[in-house]
Amino acid sequence: MRLYLRSRALPGTLAFLVAAAAAAAGSARWLEALPEFDHSARLPVVVFGPLLASAAVGVSLHTPSDELDRTAVRAWWPRRLAHVLAPTVLAAALFALGVPNHPEAFGAPAAVRNTLGLVGVAAGAAALVGARLSWLPPAFLVGAVYLAAPSAAGGTAQWWAWVMQPGAQAGAWSVAVAAFVTGTSGYAWRGARHMAGES
Repeated sequence: MRLYLRSRALPGTLAFLVAAAAAAAGSARWLEALPEFDHSARLPVVVFGPLLASAAVGVSLHTPSDELDRTAVRAWWPRRLAHVLAPTVLAAALFALGVPNHPEAFGAPAAVRNTLGLVGVAAGAAALVGARLSWLPPAFLVGAVYLAAPSAAGGTAQWWAWVMQPGAQAGAWSVAVAAFVTGTSGYAWRGARHMAGES
């Protein structure tokens, strides 16, 4: 188990998640303290904090011994599933603690939802394009939605702009949970795609 954790750089990933959550909490408090803003100013925190977490988790899914993993006697999917779930639970809990109060807006529910959804996108991307590029699809999604999402919440935007929605939007939760379940299941079943030139 120790060799598995070190080969996937999981200790470094977990340390990064703690640091990112601490930075997010500090940023949220700073934004709220500005006289021209209120709690709704925490939107960038609940979007870009989970994006950083998804990138860290996705890159950690790289498998240095892909051939050995595929020929192992024991099934690898439980380890792969735990590999995604453990840092995701940690990141979701830390980000939720970092943005307390106002759950109806950009508080803990929005942070947890975005963490789940974006990690799911990264995990699915690891299975399709490789772990080292798994940060690209979540980054593209967030960048496109951040620029194009309407200022008003709800409506059809809760489905395609789910990362920008307040925490209580049911449609946004549905998309995020579906992304997490699909992406995590795909990675657990297949593992990260081994790209040419990777070692």
